[in-house]
Amino acid sequence: MYVTAVESRPAGVLGTSQSTARRPFGARVMAFVALTKPRIIELLLITTVPVMFLAQQGVPDLTLVLLTCLGGYLSAGGANALNMYIDRDIDALMDRTAQRPLVTGMVSPRECLSFGISLAVVSTLLFGLTVNWLSAWLSLGALLFYVVVYTMILKRRTSQNIVWGGIAGCMPVLIGWSAVTNSMAWAPVILFLVIFFWTPPHYWPLSMKVKEDYARVGVPMLPVIASNKAVAQQIVIYSWVMVAVSLLLTPLGYTGWFYTAVALAAGGWWLWEAHALLNRAKAEVTGGKLKEMRLFHWSITYVSLLFVAVAVDPFLR
Repeated sequence: MYVTAVESRPAGVLGTSQSTARRPFGARVMAFVALTKPRIIELLLITTVPVMFLAQQGVPDLTLVLLTCLGGYLSAGGANALNMYIDRDIDALMDRTAQRPLVTGMVSPRECLSFGISLAVVSTLLFGLTVNWLSAWLSLGALLFYVVVYTMILKRRTSQNIVWGGIAGCMPVLIGWSAVTNSMAWAPVILFLVIFFWTPPHYWPLSMKVKEDYARVGVPMLPVIASNKAVAQQIVIYSWVMVAVSLLLTPLGYTGWFYTAVALAAGGWWLWEAHALLNRAKAEVTGGKLKEMRLFHWSITYVSLLFVAVAVDPFLR
């Protein structure tokens, strides 16, 4: 049984002793930027903008693109800040999160909470007043799902946390489409499902690499409670479904030959890497020779290539 409190050591312990005067302004600014997890938001924008091109079947209004990206950044940034506020206890005990602003004391928990809530409010109003209210509610729904359903309910209770929690990361696809059309269609739903099935095999290899971190703080990521072989088998299953779903856009008439070629080539390479990881896991390879991070890094390239193809395809039909 996994616990939610791991030590009596206070989270963000340095923040209780550092005065504001001892925290340089520039470093403070960078700390607040870090709260938004910019590297993760880059991936969210990669899945938002190309869908706007697909919805427009050409170049969408660039002001609309800018406002949608800004709203998406603020919304995702608010969700990430609130995630760090809630997880500050375990972040203080994990190697990969030991330098986060709340842990180092560069930002206090109260400041982080206020910052996250402010971004949530501003992003929702920005979407509603400058894009449309459908996009605003989708954005707010993604934020609440990530903070409440994933961070507060699922993350510390079930190994399926990243499967269902990943729904929040699928929402930018719907937001990109709704920003252009103020409606929904099958195309964004299919791409939503691609990201849904992409998320577990994207994140589980990283979890395999740092599973000792998660085990130490009682977070039941799948690699913590299952063997490498079992995890790799799940990765292969999700990978096949992901690739199959990605190919549905063309028979439904949303994309043409270029997207299909990219989806087949990138998906084929993904499946090669996924099965190679499974073979190494079956051979009980461990440590650096397992090479689980090969698939993690390729997963980022894969989603980038796929969504670039989504954006380019309308111009080649």
